[in-house]
Amino acid sequence: MDFKYEEHRIYLEDENGHIVAEITFPMVDEDTVNIDSTYVSSSLRGQGIASKLMEEAAKIIEKNNWKTYLDCSYARVWADKHPEKSHIYL
Repeated sequence: MDFKYEEHRIYLEDENGHIVAEITFPMVDEDTVNIDSTYVSSSLRGQGIASKLMEEAAKIIEKNNWKTYLDCSYARVWADKHPEKSHIYL
């Protein structure tokens, strides 16, 4: 999977350059982000892509010593299943 990384955004494009999966985590303050959205195209659902996006976002959050709010409903579900990352959740 060839994720593309931008500041506070990770996404996947199809062969036509259309976004087919995305997670966004804008800054709230200098130490905090907010995972506010995850999106996976219906054609890709059920393949664990949203979970992979969360894993990648969590790595970035940890690397930067940030904490995160979880406004996205999928992010909250994922967080409940990954208590090992609880040190980054607010």
